[in-house]
Amino acid sequence: MYPFKNILFPTDFTPHARAALKYAAAFARKAGGRVVLFSVQSATVPANLLTLPERIFEEQENKWLLQVRSDVRSLLADPLFDGLEVEPVIVEGEPAPEIAKAVREYEIDLVTVVTHGRKGLSRALWGSTAEEIIAEAPCPVLTIRPPQHDFVEHKGAYTEIRLNRIVLSTNFRPSSVAATQVATQLANQTGAELHAVYVIGDYLEQISVMFPEGGLNALTRLRSYVQERMSQLSRGDGARAITHIAEGRPYEEIVRLAAEKDADLLVIGTNVHASLFGGTPVLGSEIERVVRNAPCPVLCVPAARVITPLPALITQPVS
Repeated sequence: MYPFKNILFPTDFTPHARAALKYAAAFARKAGGRVVLFSVQSATVPANLLTLPERIFEEQENKWLLQVRSDVRSLLADPLFDGLEVEPVIVEGEPAPEIAKAVREYEIDLVTVVTHGRKGLSRALWGSTAEEIIAEAPCPVLTIRPPQHDFVEHKGAYTEIRLNRIVLSTNFRPSSVAATQVATQLANQTGAELHAVYVIGDYLEQISVMFPEGGLNALTRLRSYVQERMSQLSRGDGARAITHIAEGRPYEEIVRLAAEKDADLLVIGTNVHASLFGGTPVLGSEIERVVRNAPCPVLCVPAARVITPLPALITQPVS
């Protein structure tokens, strides 16, 4: 999966959205790839917007197109894009499904998204558009939430990816397999120190209190299983991970470790669930909270949507 060659840079042309520009440019430049500058509008935009004659914009109903064209030209002229292949694409529709469609049509390897996350527990505070993009995109999505720890340095047209420490959140289920592969590739190719964390949820502790005999036995087996699997990561092929096992609320422990290690990037597998009301799939609340509270950018890597049940994980033998 890495290096990411074809980058989708969705934008609404606001200063906030431009925070993702340097990440899109840096990854494309690193791999000798291209950036697809992508904007979703609520009305149809002519395919030849950038070359339309000025007289077209004199008509009142086309005034808004003049602003869109000005915004696109302004971004294309940004020094960060100097020497890069940049393709502007403007479509009509809803952001999340159009972005998912574009990922397939343009063979995209990475989507860069700026979130409006704020600390707190309310879903409404996070921003449904970013959530939908992560849930629907069939490729990794890099979420940036300024102000955060930054791993791209730039001056003028020069950009450099500087990854010193990467934190991988794993649960050894199908949802984290691809994330583990991507984190390992990133660490290998950038020379970053890789930290892997597994969080044993505090709900298991609660079960052991309510049902001492059965609950405590399951918790003991899980602890043993996790220790063995994490030791395999620490001595495995490729980038050897520095492993951490925590117990508590998953998102809190993941965010805490990322802050403690001064991580440049947090990598997490995204297990997506069908919406109770149909339509757009949704993310788990713990993933949302990791993205919303992380002290650094978060790389969300999609995985299979069928997740191994927890009981099966607890009872499988230690290999």
